[in-house]
Amino acid sequence: MEAQIVPNFLQKRAFLTPDRPALSFLGKTYTFTEVYERAYTIAGQLQAAGCVRGQFAGVLLRNHEDTVFILLALQLLDVKAVILNNRLTAEELIWQMNDSKSAFFLTENTFNEVTQKVVNSLGGISAIYKEDLFRRDPDGPSVVDEISLDEVCTVMYTSGTTGNPKGVLQTYGNHWWSAVGSALNLGLNENDSWLCAVPIFHISGYSILMRSIIYGMKMVLFEFFHEEKAIEAISIEKVTIMSVVSTMLTRIADELKDEKLPVNFRCMLLGGGPAAKSLLEDCREKGIPVYQTYGMTETSSQIVTLAPEYSLSKLGSAGKPLFPSQLKVAVPNGKHADPGEAGEIFVKGPNVTKGYLNRKEETAEKLKGGWLSTGDIGYVDKEGFLYVLDRRSDLIISGGENIYPAEVEGALVSHSQISDAGVIGMKDDVWGEVPVAFIAGDENLDEKEVMKYCSEKLAKYKVPKKLIIINEIPRNASKKILRRKLRELLEESGN
Repeated sequence: MEAQIVPNFLQKRAFLTPDRPALSFLGKTYTFTEVYERAYTIAGQLQAAGCVRGQFAGVLLRNHEDTVFILLALQLLDVKAVILNNRLTAEELIWQMNDSKSAFFLTENTFNEVTQKVVNSLGGISAIYKEDLFRRDPDGPSVVDEISLDEVCTVMYTSGTTGNPKGVLQTYGNHWWSAVGSALNLGLNENDSWLCAVPIFHISGYSILMRSIIYGMKMVLFEFFHEEKAIEAISIEKVTIMSVVSTMLTRIADELKDEKLPVNFRCMLLGGGPAAKSLLEDCREKGIPVYQTYGMTETSSQIVTLAPEYSLSKLGSAGKPLFPSQLKVAVPNGKHADPGEAGEIFVKGPNVTKGYLNRKEETAEKLKGGWLSTGDIGYVDKEGFLYVLDRRSDLIISGGENIYPAEVEGALVSHSQISDAGVIGMKDDVWGEVPVAFIAGDENLDEKEVMKYCSEKLAKYKVPKKLIIINEIPRNASKKILRRKLRELLEESGN
């Protein structure tokens, strides 16, 4: 079957609705024409710096108007953006740059320290700082007027349960169908405006940018989340939709006190793990419409969503699959699970990744007949609503960030005095969960030194908040860590 060819997204949008507001950042608003012109100039500057079609480029940038322009400039050139989490350490970034075979490292002065370490280690890959890039004389860029929906647009790394992260390939088609699925679920209003206070380096943030271009909708961008400013922006910028994780929603609900959000506000799209019943009830009392969602990097954002009319009658459910997508729960023999029977969650649809970068075997293992094995456990009720019981078996979700114990354990056991390690999540009022590490090793282990070591190896949010030294990590016959035993030990220690 021939790939579907469509006009370049940004070019088409600037042609269709040139004067509509496209982006608002720190009180300044840009129209789609202005966004296109800025991205076009930057595309010329990137081309002058040596960027050419088909390359992969690592992108380490914070939430900022410039980041939007740079990411769209890469689309104009059809350079694939390897979007890097700006909370990662130099070691983690070096690994992802090497694994993706990125030709360039696009960054900014804010990340100078970590960038120097990355560039020194990689050798042969030059860093392009945006501050230098913007001073460069642009070439006339070779803008790609048409794109294939099969073409890779972005790569985002997601940690596997087995340690090293994998680069998830996200095509233009994945982003397109994600936007279509969301619109068919939430509806589309010509006055819609989406508040993005989640990181653009996450699919939750990048998908808002794609929806903005596809829908012709204003995106209100924050560098950081701040509940008071978010409530203010909802009024001033006439925001109708906002993407949140539980911690953000809790802070907004608390900040509102007895106030109500404006009537034009349509919904909070809640992702990043299940929400507490008390929070949903609090939101209902305050008239805050909440759509709970389930999705992952591999599904280019949400793939299952619970509409507000079911938010309490189906409390705890992630909802039903979006219109273009499918869902099934399978038991170990591969058969469909009965309603209410737990099994592994599989998803399928045009918003699902076609695989992992440079990993044929893992792609073949995870994707069979278009069905993605999520590794998550859940069940579907008689009416087809999904309930997620366990995220990727051992996954810890801390403030919307995924932490895979295997990755933290790998960093711990690379310490010369630690022979074995086991990591689990501990409930936390602010972050939902935080990682706790059990370690076995030398008698004279220095906890402070181990913490310092971890902070050099791991992003801050992955560093264990508590270390518990034990004689031996409990494992089963096939040497798998018995995490429920670790949970019992954690309870015995009074947590």
